[in-house]
Amino acid sequence: MTSLPYHHPLLVAQRFVQLDHMTRGRSMLGCGPGALVSDAYMLGIEPVTQRPRMDESLDAIMQLLRCEEPVTMKTDWFELRQARLHLAPYTEPHFPIAVASVMTPAGVIAAGRHGLGVLSLGAGLPGGPEALANQWKLAEETAEKHGKRMDRKEWRLVVNVHVAEDDEEALRQVKRAERHETVTYFEETLGRPPGRSDDPLTEGVKMGTTLVGSVDTVVKGIEHLQRQSGGGFGGLLFRAHEWASREQTLRSYELFARYVMPRFQGSTETTRGSNEWARDNRKTIFSPNVEAIRRAFVDAGRAVPSEFKQRTSGARDEEPDSR
Repeated sequence: MTSLPYHHPLLVAQRFVQLDHMTRGRSMLGCGPGALVSDAYMLGIEPVTQRPRMDESLDAIMQLLRCEEPVTMKTDWFELRQARLHLAPYTEPHFPIAVASVMTPAGVIAAGRHGLGVLSLGAGLPGGPEALANQWKLAEETAEKHGKRMDRKEWRLVVNVHVAEDDEEALRQVKRAERHETVTYFEETLGRPPGRSDDPLTEGVKMGTTLVGSVDTVVKGIEHLQRQSGGGFGGLLFRAHEWASREQTLRSYELFARYVMPRFQGSTETTRGSNEWARDNRKTIFSPNVEAIRRAFVDAGRAVPSEFKQRTSGARDEEPDSR
């Protein structure tokens, strides 16, 4: 993530093109106006100018990345004179770019103007899920006005996630550190920002903005976000909250990768379908095999084992003895 008002756009473009080459196309630029007001204060940047400056910077960056002609552009905070990149992007036409969206419409409007991805950090805030559909609609309307097209696959939501064996254990693992963050940072440092409750963990779990619980609970939470989005989204990003120990966090990632992700990626559908088909048709499938085993013993002149003499299927499929 790069706060665009804090950097000259030519330097941002140059750095990410370099990173794009060094990673062979595995880098992604996330950009926003700058969420930490203390940074803006120390840099002497007025908050009211941050979003307009993000738009101006993004306009310049997109022109530079097209590599069509030198870019000349002047604003009240930066200037480009016949500027061009040293290297064209490794990725064609350029590396993925996503614009951060928290509460205001500025992020989705900027993304729509250029047909870029959206990073919805506000999805994990109170009222965030309910605003998703309208935000995406605004992005699509803006894109249409500028001859661009939005792709839901490039829409990512950022939420708090922690998975454990059951809901009670998941809450137990994160409760202490989450409370510490709430008190020391959001209460004592920020003075409790507007809209934040004194018990965000409990309320977040209840509202579906914080996904802490068992595999099934987290799956239901993601499904809720999908419904609220009005058509689905392309990715879910974890906020690195460090609420649990290293071992518990790694276990959470493992549970998510093994049991949550396949529910949405369809990677186990054929495996599950094959198992269900074999289960539902086991009499038809396995009875001939039992007969073949019996015949093999007879053909070899050997005694047929007792478990194969009378049965033609598995023990669970035998008719109960009514005698």
